[in-house]
Amino acid sequence: MAKGGKEKLKTPTDLGDNATKTVAQALNGILADSYALYFKTKNFHWHVSGPHFRDYHLLLDDQAAQIFATTDAIAERVRKTGNTTLRSIGDVSRHQTIKDNDAEFVSAPAMLAELREDNLALVASLREAKDIVDEAKDNATSGILDEWTDQAEERAWFLFEASRTG
Repeated sequence: MAKGGKEKLKTPTDLGDNATKTVAQALNGILADSYALYFKTKNFHWHVSGPHFRDYHLLLDDQAAQIFATTDAIAERVRKTGNTTLRSIGDVSRHQTIKDNDAEFVSAPAMLAELREDNLALVASLREAKDIVDEAKDNATSGILDEWTDQAEERAWFLFEASRTG
């Protein structure tokens, strides 16, 4: 048996080891950023205030639920390629590129702008991952990445439109 029981986690795949490692690295980065974005979106949902409170509160809750819904599918794609995925909050923090926001107060317009930029950063990561999985000939992951990209683009669009004035 391999060190740490890795034999027990060996999942059969027709993708080469080097390809699956690269795919797993890209997906684990997206998973970490998805958790970071989920938590930030919930944070802003919990702390939004102002004249558009109800609209923003509901929008952010819907977006957080959509982000969270992708996390299991991302992790399962990593496992289906025979690799391991994130295991803890610490693991998330080591892989995330989306920055946390621990400010005591953030204005509603600043929240929307920050989340819009974070969603666009996630889109960029998803596009990079698409190139990686296409090179690895991981068709299943490639197709799912298209859906996740569309969802992140839509979130960014909604945040942009909700923040427009005049």
